[in-house]
Amino acid sequence: MLLLPLRAGAQQPQSEEEQLKQLRESIDRMVENYEQVLDLEDWQTFYVDSILTHDYEALREELKVLQAAKMTNADVYQQVRDKWAEQIHVSMQKVLDGRQWEKYLKSGAAREKKSRDKRAAKRK
Repeated sequence: MLLLPLRAGAQQPQSEEEQLKQLRESIDRMVENYEQVLDLEDWQTFYVDSILTHDYEALREELKVLQAAKMTNADVYQQVRDKWAEQIHVSMQKVLDGRQWEKYLKSGAAREKKSRDKRAAKRK
């Protein structure tokens, strides 16, 4: 789920403006989903939106640098995606209460965390 905003743009070349618009729309959908599933309060919605906006933009910029450098190693791209997914995971834990955190983990976040940890252990 964390890579949905970035995968959509990978299908065909798009302008920077189109990419940013698509990213914003994807983040908005994710925030709406979290609002409904996790029953977020207004202040939590603000923070979740801020976290996703900042971290996805930072991820996008870091991937752009790798692409500009003509990096072809897929593992490097995966490491960058994992780094930002972990950042989102840690930030979300700070915003959500215990009940919401459990729902968040059950919605797939626990499985994604396990996969990231497994890849990190494999790299070491």
